[in-house]
Amino acid sequence: MKTPLFPLNSVLCPMGRIPLQLFEPRYLDMLSDCMKSDRGFVVVLIKEGDEVAGECEFYGVGTYVRLVDFRKLENGLLGITIEGTSKVLLTESTKGADGLYSGRIEHLIEEEYVPLPDEHLELATLLEQLERHPAIQALNMSVDYEDGRQVGWRLVELLPLSKEEKQFLLELTDPLERLKQIEYFLSLMEQ
Repeated sequence: MKTPLFPLNSVLCPMGRIPLQLFEPRYLDMLSDCMKSDRGFVVVLIKEGDEVAGECEFYGVGTYVRLVDFRKLENGLLGITIEGTSKVLLTESTKGADGLYSGRIEHLIEEEYVPLPDEHLELATLLEQLERHPAIQALNMSVDYEDGRQVGWRLVELLPLSKEEKQFLLELTDPLERLKQIEYFLSLMEQ
């Protein structure tokens, strides 16, 4: 069975949330189908191109998401909030006549819980500071600051890293390696 794909210029990790505005018929239809069948879709990072223009190339690892909230926005568009559930490998993709991408996916092995090591405690502090922003608070995410996976995933989403760096960090399977790489990228920013 093929799963709808939603290419974005953002990375979403497991347990993360992101708000979206839907206005294109292909995505409104996709959301309706997902809700009727109680299925999710996959967010993939755009590598090249422009999704709105209808042509883009995207990375092969993305995040399976589920809908957690929807509402009509003041501008008349449909606003939704999605939450990542698991990382997936895209094994095949096609583009339908309506412009909607879909593909075959394999759910990747869930990363094991890893307690946040003491040498990375400053990353949890940084995350707490970033999460004070009203736009982040509005997502109502519950973060376990003692979980090395969650600290790493949230920083991947929130730090001003390049999309290539974010994708690299998403694709890592070891939470401790992700934390080390985040610290490395932060050290480059400070220079």
